[in-house]
Amino acid sequence: MSTEVTKPSSDQATRAMVPRVDVLEDQTGITLLADLPGVAKDQLELKVDGDTLLIEGRVGGLATEGLEPTYAEVRLPLYRRSFTLSRELDSTRIEANLKHGVLNLRIPKQAHAQPRRIPVQVN
Repeated sequence: MSTEVTKPSSDQATRAMVPRVDVLEDQTGITLLADLPGVAKDQLELKVDGDTLLIEGRVGGLATEGLEPTYAEVRLPLYRRSFTLSRELDSTRIEANLKHGVLNLRIPKQAHAQPRRIPVQVN
């Protein structure tokens, strides 16, 4: 995982991990699979602003009380990644599911962008 420095609304730089994401496309839309280990549903925020999708999640419980880590691969408690959405996608119908640390986002295509069959009439 790589890290990035982003500017939140408070104008203070916040370091965040960039989650790995697989993007799959079919005729009816796209599916994003984002690895967010350690992020609980109540610590996950998904936002669409214009044509930008923002995924942000906080990792809970990095250290157990009374213990100090001697080695930790997850050092930053925040995941953040953004995507620019195509106008062909319908951002009002996004479906999200978080299971076992993997966020599954389904973004359907607009009706006009989906393939359709044209019936042929015989006269």
